[in-house]
Amino acid sequence: MPIRLLSEDVASQIAAGEVVERPASVVKELIENALDAGAKTIAVDVEGGGRTLIRVADDGGGIPASEVELAFARHATSKITSAYDLFSVGTLGFRGEALASIASVSRTSLITRNTAERDGTQIKFEGSAVVSRSLIGAPQGTVVTVENLFFNVPARLKFLKSETSERGHISNLITRYAMAYPSKRFRLNFENRSVFQSSGNGDMREVLTAVYGVEIARQLIEIVADAATEFPAPEPSPPPETDDSDEWPRAFRERPSSNIQVSGFISPPALNRSNRKEITLFVNGRWVQDIRLSTAVMQAYHTMLMVGRFPIAILMLRVPSEDVDVNVHPAKAEVRFRKSDQAFSAVGRAVRRTLISRAPVPQIEPVHWSTGAVGSEQWIVNSEQPPFTDIPPRFEMGSVPPIPTSPSPLYSQTQQQPLPSASVPLLRVIGQIGAAYIVAEGPDGLYLIDQHAAHERVLYEAFSLQRAAADIVSQALLNPVAVEVPPGAAAMLGNQIETLHRIGFSIEPFGGNTFLVRSLPSVLGNVDPARAVRVVVEDFEEDEAPLANEVEARLIARVCKRAAVKAGQVLTSAEQIELVRRLEACQSPRTCPHGRPTMIHLSVETLEKQFGRRG
Repeated sequence: MPIRLLSEDVASQIAAGEVVERPASVVKELIENALDAGAKTIAVDVEGGGRTLIRVADDGGGIPASEVELAFARHATSKITSAYDLFSVGTLGFRGEALASIASVSRTSLITRNTAERDGTQIKFEGSAVVSRSLIGAPQGTVVTVENLFFNVPARLKFLKSETSERGHISNLITRYAMAYPSKRFRLNFENRSVFQSSGNGDMREVLTAVYGVEIARQLIEIVADAATEFPAPEPSPPPETDDSDEWPRAFRERPSSNIQVSGFISPPALNRSNRKEITLFVNGRWVQDIRLSTAVMQAYHTMLMVGRFPIAILMLRVPSEDVDVNVHPAKAEVRFRKSDQAFSAVGRAVRRTLISRAPVPQIEPVHWSTGAVGSEQWIVNSEQPPFTDIPPRFEMGSVPPIPTSPSPLYSQTQQQPLPSASVPLLRVIGQIGAAYIVAEGPDGLYLIDQHAAHERVLYEAFSLQRAAADIVSQALLNPVAVEVPPGAAAMLGNQIETLHRIGFSIEPFGGNTFLVRSLPSVLGNVDPARAVRVVVEDFEEDEAPLANEVEARLIARVCKRAAVKAGQVLTSAEQIELVRRLEACQSPRTCPHGRPTMIHLSVETLEKQFGRRG
């Protein structure tokens, strides 16, 4: 094919593909423009997941009438004047591509009034072409309305996710910018229904309450702005490079630059997630994704979190604009630091210092064993009552990953034999160690049982047995419990109500982001209804909805994890015996529903070799 020059329309749509990836990209660009314009209030209205309508209104400085059309021209901006300015960008926008890209793939209208003008200006575009322009009465500020997104690029529509998923992206975006700018008032409406609103009074803890709820916001620990620069360098010798060291990573030993300030909030180790979605990073007010800074956060929690668990963190980095390059990603989602090691060190030291000095001691929750009948099962109420013996029959649950049988370093000189089968023999309970592990004796040696993982397995199989028989027993609550979830999770929970009903939950919307819990599965016992509901949504990935055949099993596994007894809970002798007996009756007693081992087996032969009784 001969080389030819692309038309202006095609070139604009190609450029728009880099800037406007999805509806949330449109919201992001318009919000950043509003913040750059000095807006105090930003209102976002969305319909059809952003495909049908996106409207962003602000009370910023507005655009002069003489510059309205120029604002929609490619590479037209008021933020920079020369290439030199790219190396010290102090605003969120600077390329002059956002409005032009948005207008090229939608039907866009803008109403604006500059502070120095008496009349407002309205202009309408359809695929980059000006349709009309007129004077109009308007308050100070700007209102941008984007309709029929990608109407002229139907191929892009095929790659958008469901409305629920797109709304989730928009909710996450708004809530994060509300956390970064607590002095600004944000409002988000879906289909004319308010789902999020911040007061703009400058109190970030109040914004966190609106985003995460009162319970989580109360537990988050604040990092003061100078935490990274005041904490002294550690005195011990350099730690080893291995991951199993309980010392800080080597990079944290370097004192960070005093020009880098870190502030924000982090969760105590007891409050964690199954993914790193809740690690939110802002650099000079810009929301960015930076794997190196996320790694610094994770290493600061070194030895404090289980493998596969991640903290909640909202961190604000203040860096001199000349020390950070924001012109490295089409969507400005990544930045490059002039001194990346110092940024890494500043984040890690700030988080670690705060954890050590202010993280609360984990509280032990009382053990509550259910007293109601659960099919053929009952649970112990207290140590005075003897354990019940009506063990449910075995049933098929499918295969589970085997427990690794490779010896630990402690037993590296002997070859530990694997368990003889997937089941376990009858065990004699001896006692409890560390309020976390049950010690039991079997005919073939010693068993150490993780009480949390074991109880998870027991609950999961009892729950799944009832589900397989289509006979899940629900227990109505004496008083319905109102549960508020984050805005981004409200739509997801709303879509899962029918699924939750099939596994024994009775939940209904109660306005806004609040849901009313009327009943819970009886097998869960006295689990906190609010926690049971939140666990349904807090660890869910955005694209799990299509896995319809697995959703119920995933929900059951997660709720059972929340309801199971925790490490640190002291069990009576009767409760230990009852838990072990029910574990013995499980089809797959050697692992929890997530594949983690429930027990460690030390054979008599291994013990004899360790004590020198056998060569």
